[in-house]
Amino acid sequence: MSQHDFDIDNATAAAARVDINLALKALGSLSSGTTAPATTYANMLWYETDTNWLRVRNEANSAWIRFAYLDQSTNQIALVDNTRVVNTSGAQVGLLGDQSTATWQAGTGTLDSLASPANIKAAILALAPTPQNLLGVSQTWSVVARTSGTSYRNTTGRPIQINVNGANSGGGYIEVSTNNSTWVRIWTGSGAANTWGAAIIPDDHYYKVGSNDEVAILS
Repeated sequence: MSQHDFDIDNATAAAARVDINLALKALGSLSSGTTAPATTYANMLWYETDTNWLRVRNEANSAWIRFAYLDQSTNQIALVDNTRVVNTSGAQVGLLGDQSTATWQAGTGTLDSLASPANIKAAILALAPTPQNLLGVSQTWSVVARTSGTSYRNTTGRPIQINVNGANSGGGYIEVSTNNSTWVRIWTGSGAANTWGAAIIPDDHYYKVGSNDEVAILS
């Protein structure tokens, strides 16, 4: 521990010399010690030896600002988590810290930041469809009866695919809708053999076919 009030007492030459040397040692060691110096000054440095934190006194001389961590085992310096990165005007432009998974999922933050692999993975998984909801995963084909011109709704909670045999008649078709009101025709049968129309029906969307064509569904 090497601390001093940096006020040289009025004393004999020998005593003053000792006091000056103690002050210089404290200054050279950054007032190191396990407790803060009893006498503090604005912008003063203090190295807290039991925690390895280098601190600087604020300009109001009312609190210590944790500045850097000095790793004595590796002889390396480290910055405290969530240290702000600022431009020359003092405006924050980044963050030396790992922001929450929710922040990465929202994707609305504008601060540059460190990102852990775990948080990036969690954000991707949260935003991407789960494998079991992908088209074709754990789904099977089946032939179903569908009445010509009747609206059917996909209520499976995942996309399905319908295939329609257009060989039965030239009037076959596939129409799709998001609201069961406005329809889009995406395929019209030709009546030729081995002619099939196909469509992917997203969850909660509607579809209908024409002319009682044979329908196969992947669901």
